[in-house]
Amino acid sequence: MDHTTTPAPVAQSIQMKSRKAHYQMTNSTLFFATALAVATALPAHAATYPDRSMTMVVGASPAGGTDVAARLLATPLALALGQQIVVENKPGANGNIGAVHASRAKPDGYTIFMQYSGSHVVNPHLLANPQWALNDFTPVALVAFSAHVVAVRPELKANNLKELAQLAKTRPGELKFGSAGSGSIQHMAMETFQQMTGTKFLHVPYKSAAPAVTDLLGGQIDIVNTTPSPVLGHIKTGKLKALAFTSEKRHPEFPEVPTSAESGLPGYNVATWFGILVPAKTPRDVIAKLDAEIKKIVESDEFTRKIAQQGGTATYQGTDEFKALIEKDYQYWGNLIRSAGIKGDTQ
Repeated sequence: MDHTTTPAPVAQSIQMKSRKAHYQMTNSTLFFATALAVATALPAHAATYPDRSMTMVVGASPAGGTDVAARLLATPLALALGQQIVVENKPGANGNIGAVHASRAKPDGYTIFMQYSGSHVVNPHLLANPQWALNDFTPVALVAFSAHVVAVRPELKANNLKELAQLAKTRPGELKFGSAGSGSIQHMAMETFQQMTGTKFLHVPYKSAAPAVTDLLGGQIDIVNTTPSPVLGHIKTGKLKALAFTSEKRHPEFPEVPTSAESGLPGYNVATWFGILVPAKTPRDVIAKLDAEIKKIVESDEFTRKIAQQGGTATYQGTDEFKALIEKDYQYWGNLIRSAGIKGDTQ
């Protein structure tokens, strides 16, 4: 017998074992290759996002504070992301129409929502059927804060907040203030003023701050208490009179306008925030990409300067911190609404 020759049955056994080992190795290789491909594909949203134009929904009319903040952010954000961002105004119902529209958008990062505090943390307390809830959105980033400015028609016989309160007490329920709707931050600001001073004004709600300012210029109403951007140009030209910024310090861009305390009402501090949200279930890597680009923009000198020119303060907060702010303000304004017995006039 030739000891170098393997018997046929043994040879067949070795070949079968070899093929089995090869099959197992091939399957194992395919399994790990497939797993690697799947793992690599998981964060693909951010790698390819965005690859087409985007929409930024704004629940307010053009020229209002929310719209101004949206457009100041949209231009550099579009440049950073390499895609066009179309600002889409959906005014009405204190921003509720815009919120409903944005909440129903596909959660893919191609619809983002510029929201302001007076709508987001107030409407759920006031509306019987707002058709959205806080958890329908994921906060992305806070971009700005803005103290309010109390502006009146020039003929009104009040030059500061103390005199405005005194005048209102002589004419209870006669002086008219405009707002962006029942429950809006402008409405809440004047409700706070009335509680602090024991006065009573007549509330005239509008779809947003911009038409309220138009009627103030026309003399149909007497007062607006709003974020500065809709009124600052008219204050500079003398068409409106500024009584105070509702802040602890004078605004560096408008040093001639006194603070609430300097105007006779210490402790009267009201501010609005503006921030970007997306529909819930938007991929986390897409949110992270948006957050990172927004952070760079908000902390840039150019954005800071432009927001300051509108009476605001550029302020960045990331997703978690912004979410905590929303929850805190939701509780605060809910308590005020209940204590004042405020009812919404929109559904």
